[in-house]
Amino acid sequence: MSFDSLGLSAELIKAVLKKGYSKPTAIQLQSIPVILKGLDIMGRAQTGTGKTAGFTLPLLHLLSKHSPPSRSHRSPRALILTPTRELAAQVAMSVDTYGKYLSLKSTTVFGGVNINPQISKLRSGVDILVATPGRLLDHANQKTVDLSKVEILVLDEADRMLDMGFIHDVKKIINLLPKKRQNLLFSATFSKDIKRLADNLLNSPIMIEVASNNLEAEQIEQLIYPVDRIRKSDLLTHLINSKKWPQVLVFTRTKHGANRLAGHLEKNGITSAAIHGNKSQSARTLALSRFKDNSIRVLVATDIAARGLDIDQLPHVVNFELPNVAEDYVHRIGRTGRAGREGEAVSLVCIDELKLLKDIEILIKRELPKTVIPGYEPDPSIKAEPIMNGRNGRNARGGKKPFSGNARNHYSTRRESSRPNASMYRGRFNSAGKSGRGK
Repeated sequence: MSFDSLGLSAELIKAVLKKGYSKPTAIQLQSIPVILKGLDIMGRAQTGTGKTAGFTLPLLHLLSKHSPPSRSHRSPRALILTPTRELAAQVAMSVDTYGKYLSLKSTTVFGGVNINPQISKLRSGVDILVATPGRLLDHANQKTVDLSKVEILVLDEADRMLDMGFIHDVKKIINLLPKKRQNLLFSATFSKDIKRLADNLLNSPIMIEVASNNLEAEQIEQLIYPVDRIRKSDLLTHLINSKKWPQVLVFTRTKHGANRLAGHLEKNGITSAAIHGNKSQSARTLALSRFKDNSIRVLVATDIAARGLDIDQLPHVVNFELPNVAEDYVHRIGRTGRAGREGEAVSLVCIDELKLLKDIEILIKRELPKTVIPGYEPDPSIKAEPIMNGRNGRNARGGKKPFSGNARNHYSTRRESSRPNASMYRGRFNSAGKSGRGK
């Protein structure tokens, strides 16, 4: 099926074809006709599925069909809320790309930058506003934006919005909107909190789910490298150099960890930069730009900073540390293997992270292959340590107490070459006296 059959205007079809797309993705096929009918949507889709165009194209069509009287100081008629600055910028780019042949005006507001240029653009009048919750409330409090004319509300990546603690801000924003409007909610997961939010926000929504039984892209090769926590930096350096990886996106759990790792790589001759919430918006934008144009080889990011990153033909993603929540693993590896291209996702896993790995394998319904790199074999005498920094201040298991080093091992390994201490490795990670094979 082509875009022509979805009922979009000629101007939008022209923009889509110019972008190089001829066939809609699954989420676009399902969502565009429903949105064009003016219905609410609760959509579940992973990153890289084309969901941004799935709501941007019909939104542009609806607004252009019912243009308001020409006036310079018009208020936003569509509001797109995103959890991060990077995602806001990415969505805004899609709005500009697909709406280039329309007379609609759009702008973006987010924190970390001067608010005055944003005020000027809002005062000049916009049809479509892309925003992060905090900065939008700043504008609302200063009365520099009028949300009373919003016809369409989009909550993009609602699960991340809740994870980042924006639920109260979102509710405040919703109270500023007219009660009669179209609502589009998109999320990678449908947790109880998301369903509760949807119940209060959506009006008889159409449920759309894409790839719910296949959470990870088949074209992504996934591999686990077991290693001790203190040797992860050295192993990553070895992998980048020995495998000649040209461009690598690396994930850490913490901001400080991202800084340390980028510094370590730089000292070892690998050009790197870190992006996270403590970096200014200009520093984050510069780091991403340098990564995209291959001025730097490695971009080290936290989950929040990397949300919304769209990097063409990214070949390698590395989980330097496994995420505390299994679903975030799917978000991370979804940065590679996009648009049908092949990609590789590598995870460096220490004894502390066995429970996290098991949770991921349960989520994706398969065991991931493990390879021990000669010279980097885990030391069987090292015991597991608790992993904090979980969501809501909890540890990685979701409980209040750190887990002990007696976690049952589920490593089943293959080796790049035989080493004398292979049995020692298996013995250490099967310390509970059970088979190491995951179920």
